[in-house]
Amino acid sequence: MNILIIGTGNMGRGIATRALAGKNTVTLYDEDGAKAQALATELGARVAGDTRDAIAAADIVVVATPYAASLELAKRLGSSLGGKIVVDISNPLNDSYTGLVTSGDTSAAEEIRKLLPASAKLVKAFNTTFAPTLVAGQVAGQTLDVFLAGDDDAAKAKVAEFVKAGGLNAIDVGALDRARQLEALGLLGITLQFRLNTGFGTAWKLVLPSDSPIAR
Repeated sequence: MNILIIGTGNMGRGIATRALAGKNTVTLYDEDGAKAQALATELGARVAGDTRDAIAAADIVVVATPYAASLELAKRLGSSLGGKIVVDISNPLNDSYTGLVTSGDTSAAEEIRKLLPASAKLVKAFNTTFAPTLVAGQVAGQTLDVFLAGDDDAAKAKVAEFVKAGGLNAIDVGALDRARQLEALGLLGITLQFRLNTGFGTAWKLVLPSDSPIAR
């Protein structure tokens, strides 16, 4: 698949690493072109020249930026994202990382979805996985679980294919409004890093019974 990753911070690096491990074609974009080029050279990815051309060529567009920046990107690039599978990874954290800026009856994913064309297919993913664990692809020998939420089953299946190709587990948690719980879980995971001093090296794991139809 052709994967476009917008944002080349730590999470952009981690997701790009998994995408390349899955033998995908990876294109990076960042407003800081030099930063995008440096990461692309390091990982063996491509750099987007024109953002809209890169979006047009992509099978999946991953918006790997903080919540406020993701809102701005959705406003600026919205029309070009029509018909595309768009992955939102953001957690709508407050400045102190102690809470969420969204109310309980919405989520970052749902707010971003409002800014996109009706034909865009938004999937929430990767917000509960930390960048160092994505680079490694595991924690303590355990495969990472990536939780997916979205209203389009075909889009979630495509993202799940991308996740699995990178050596991770994909778990469909339901409709897009389940992003509310995923973002709360993301917040809990972040606050635990400071409480337990684990350096963003932990992972949430769904342990399944051996007779589960999706047991791995």
